[in-house]
Amino acid sequence: MDILLALIFGAVAGGTLHYLMPGRVSRGAALAPLVGALVGGASWSAFTWAGVTTTSPWIWIVSIVLPLVVVPILLTVLTRTRASHDARERVRLKIS
Repeated sequence: MDILLALIFGAVAGGTLHYLMPGRVSRGAALAPLVGALVGGASWSAFTWAGVTTTSPWIWIVSIVLPLVVVPILLTVLTRTRASHDARERVRLKIS
């Protein structure tokens, strides 16, 4: 049941980062919360499979910090990729 905390925190962190970071009009509103939840849940699962229990602070620290590190990187890459693709399409379609 504790994995729900990692999933919820990851989703909240992703949603918050979606609105705080520039370029949100070029990506879906559900993408960042889903990625945050996925990263938080995956890190929790990896620690659980490695035998780390909930009494260890590392499972909590990593499950909270990892979405805060991964989501902004992913959003930055996606925003730049989308802007680059849109610029190429404008040139290809001769749109000013």
